[in-house]
Amino acid sequence: MPKKVVPTPDRPAVSLPAAVRLLRRGSLLVVGDAMLDRYVYGRVSRVSPEAPVPVLAVERELALPGGAGNVVRNLTALGAAVAFVSVVGDDQPGSELTGLIGGQLRVEPWLLVQGGRATTTKTRFVASGQHIMRADHEQAGPIHPRLADRLVRIATDAIAATSVVVLSDYQKGVLSGDVAPRIIAAARAAGRRVVVDPRGGALARFAGADLIVPDPEELALATGLPVGTAAELTAAALSLKREMSFGAVLVPRGPEGLTLVHGPVGGESEVLQLRAEACDQHDPAGAGDAVVAVLAASLAAGLSIVTAAELAAVAIGIVTRKAGIAVVRDDELLEALTPGLNARRKLVTVPLASETVERWRHRGWRIGLLHLAAGGAAVWDQVLMEQARGWCDRLLVVVQEPAGQGGDEGSGEGGGKAMADWPAVDLLASCDGQTNEALLRLFRPDVLVNGPQAMPLGMDDENLLAEWGGKLLRAELAQAAE
Repeated sequence: MPKKVVPTPDRPAVSLPAAVRLLRRGSLLVVGDAMLDRYVYGRVSRVSPEAPVPVLAVERELALPGGAGNVVRNLTALGAAVAFVSVVGDDQPGSELTGLIGGQLRVEPWLLVQGGRATTTKTRFVASGQHIMRADHEQAGPIHPRLADRLVRIATDAIAATSVVVLSDYQKGVLSGDVAPRIIAAARAAGRRVVVDPRGGALARFAGADLIVPDPEELALATGLPVGTAAELTAAALSLKREMSFGAVLVPRGPEGLTLVHGPVGGESEVLQLRAEACDQHDPAGAGDAVVAVLAASLAAGLSIVTAAELAAVAIGIVTRKAGIAVVRDDELLEALTPGLNARRKLVTVPLASETVERWRHRGWRIGLLHLAAGGAAVWDQVLMEQARGWCDRLLVVVQEPAGQGGDEGSGEGGGKAMADWPAVDLLASCDGQTNEALLRLFRPDVLVNGPQAMPLGMDDENLLAEWGGKLLRAELAQAAE
């Protein structure tokens, strides 16, 4: 965890938990390359007789906004309001991506359509937790000049209503040419800060941005300097900041943490090394988007660059423990900073859970329900629970606890109590003998999670779920995790 920074007159003291609670105040503009991320999950049990390749028996598919769209997902998970400007093709993936983006709360989408252009789509085929292939469909050339002019006009108008601009460049054409310099100039004229998430080493078009977040490889490519050691990486970041007049350069280093170089342009720079929380599992997928989102949301909330970097270091520890493309939520940051803070208030009776779920539903959140048999909590782990949480906005776990065992009946304080410490669990209740049918009628979930030691389902349960359009999804054990 990062060390506490001593406050100075230009760096007001604020605790990190208090800083997290401010993130919901932010309003941001994101401009960049939107993609559609598809995941095709299944099992491989044989080799094709037509060629020496595995045959994937498809079990389910998942589609999510990717690229700059994943930055938007992370920002909304932190509670920020987002205007999103990007370009899609006039194809089915573009239509699907537009629906996914538009369906998010607190997002104002401006997804322009270019005729004849292919929407960038990445399809990952996954078996037993392993990617066996990825198929990309894309057209990475610059967008049409007239469309680029329209995009810049829309972005310039949106700058007035937001406090921070995020440029998320995946080199798919949206920020090519002079688009980025024009948006940066408009932001500076309006007194707005600019955060850049680049891909590749051509960083001169982002000159003058307030914060740029290259990874070590991009930093080396942009400067031509070695980055093999901490000292070399710091020297390269200082060189990049000086040569391109960036307000700050932050370099994520995966599980090792991050390096921040900041200070007035043309003045003496300060270097800060922050460590991420150590973890046994490290999956870097989506970590860059999460870091950029935390940084940008922090600046939009009026926090200092140092506080933003401290929160980003915490975010690295959270997101790299998750499997696959994942987001970091504000409650996860709070839990990481103050362990146990939210656990006890998650423990509720079934009637109180019903009231809470109804409030969630009124806010437009997608509700997930997991009903575990007695002793079933011992089979689950946090990775498995994150799968379940990934299918909904709020997850309720109900554990069967026979009367007289493990705490007050219905209080959630039985054998599954430890689950309340897990960020993926939003509410935890225990019950004594209630059936799936009774709980389904009470909670009317959008997603019913099946999995190890879940209460067995009958045909009537599935028919009941279908009455309101609910889905039944199965979480897999660790060896088949997402």
